[in-house]
Amino acid sequence: MTQRNNDDLLAAAFEDHVAGYAPGNPVDHPRNQSAPDAQLETVGDATSSKDVGAPKHDPTTGELDLEARTSLRRLTRGANTHTTEQSDGYDVEYRKLRLERVVLVGVWMEGTTAEIEATMAELKALAETAGSEVVEMIYQKRDRPDAGTYIGSGKVRELKEIVTATGADTVVCDGELSSGQLIALEKALDVKVIDRTMLILDIFAQHAKSKEGKAQVSLAQMEYLITRVRGWGSALSRQAGGRAGSNGGVGLRGPGETKIEADRRRLRQDMAKLRRELSGMKTSRDIKRSKRRSSTIPQIAIAGYTNAGKSSLINAMTGAGVLVEDALFATLDPTTRRAELADGRAVVFTDTVGFVRHLPTQLVEAFRSTLEEVVEADLVLHVVDGSDPFPLKQIEAVNGVITDIVRELDVSAPPELIVVNKIDAADPLVLAELRHAIDDIVFVSALTGEGIPELEQRVEAFLNSLDAHVHLDVPFSRGDIVARLHEQGTVLSETYGETGTIVDVRLPQSVAAELAEFTVPGDTTGH
Repeated sequence: MTQRNNDDLLAAAFEDHVAGYAPGNPVDHPRNQSAPDAQLETVGDATSSKDVGAPKHDPTTGELDLEARTSLRRLTRGANTHTTEQSDGYDVEYRKLRLERVVLVGVWMEGTTAEIEATMAELKALAETAGSEVVEMIYQKRDRPDAGTYIGSGKVRELKEIVTATGADTVVCDGELSSGQLIALEKALDVKVIDRTMLILDIFAQHAKSKEGKAQVSLAQMEYLITRVRGWGSALSRQAGGRAGSNGGVGLRGPGETKIEADRRRLRQDMAKLRRELSGMKTSRDIKRSKRRSSTIPQIAIAGYTNAGKSSLINAMTGAGVLVEDALFATLDPTTRRAELADGRAVVFTDTVGFVRHLPTQLVEAFRSTLEEVVEADLVLHVVDGSDPFPLKQIEAVNGVITDIVRELDVSAPPELIVVNKIDAADPLVLAELRHAIDDIVFVSALTGEGIPELEQRVEAFLNSLDAHVHLDVPFSRGDIVARLHEQGTVLSETYGETGTIVDVRLPQSVAAELAEFTVPGDTTGH
């Protein structure tokens, strides 16, 4: 009997032991605890002691996405497994971009000192969003970047000393470097060198979630890479070997194909394949957009600078639970949510990818189908970060991208309403400058809710200006028409006559034209 009890206890202990090794519970694994008193707490852990007795909360999609993005990840490397960029021995373009300890380098060509420092601070935020640690930031006053090394040979020697002293792995330049500049800097510094475009592309690659988003980022990376394909030392060509002066030795004489040519040919094939896939995805997006357009529900696009609070604003206005993160380019895939305004009108909000200064042209081309959501909307809420020291620069950068898209698609620019967000953290002098520079503007805080009711009123007033104001006499037998008026319009008053229901309503122009037969004779309110 005692033996049986012992067997039961051993079986129960074994089950508990196995449960502790479950894949979904990596924190409880003994290898993840360096000491008995070292406890790791994961974000959103439902079993945390501080949540005991608290009411259960169903997480939104955005909260789940944020938890997955910020979850704890640990990589254990042995003492002899560390490798460096110099010892890897692979071609530069085939290695994954690794940003660990980085030095930021900029060229100051115009503007004030505060503006160049703000630009470097933005580059620092980009680097940290990509997952790196910034150890030093330097910039140089020049009329134009040096054609050979971006900052000049003398400054390259100083940069080499900084890289050696800080133990940096990567140098990030605030500009788009040519292939020659990249090669020259890498040879001089003996570390990985990337530019602003490569950094932004890497962030997009990390944050892309949908199939379309991943394909768009891959296409942008290939378009950038194809003009910068290069070898590394002896890997430049497959025509090496044999006697000096020969074309490859016995059996290898002839025109051949260099490794760079083969790489470019493969890239062109992959780019053509991605373009075909994106073309099919664009057809699906166009169908969905046409269905939304035929429903007569107003389309409102939320656009603006990256990390301006666009997703927070759409959550504050609709309660959609979209992913919100204090990071650049947290949103890549457009999110569409339906909501009701205070007057009962249904609208559709679309959260789009953010813009940035010097946005790579490859990204604009790849994300064309996504950016079409902006130019085809009935109204664009242009969100501006009020806490930024130079918000007018943000507005200029966003308007430049939208203008390019409008010109390429040959369409008219949609109406725009400037919305300054984060006023709870903004400098009053900056807000005063915005009030003076822009007439039609709304100040809000998506965090505290300040200004949100005024913004909704402004949106309602704009949509009302697009509608037709009519009086309709609907027969009592056509209750379906009355229901449609309540669903698709804003009913101002409703009375009952001898033959039917008299409705004073604001309707979309297309719906008003369909129901013209019910218009009260002599009604001129819609003109």
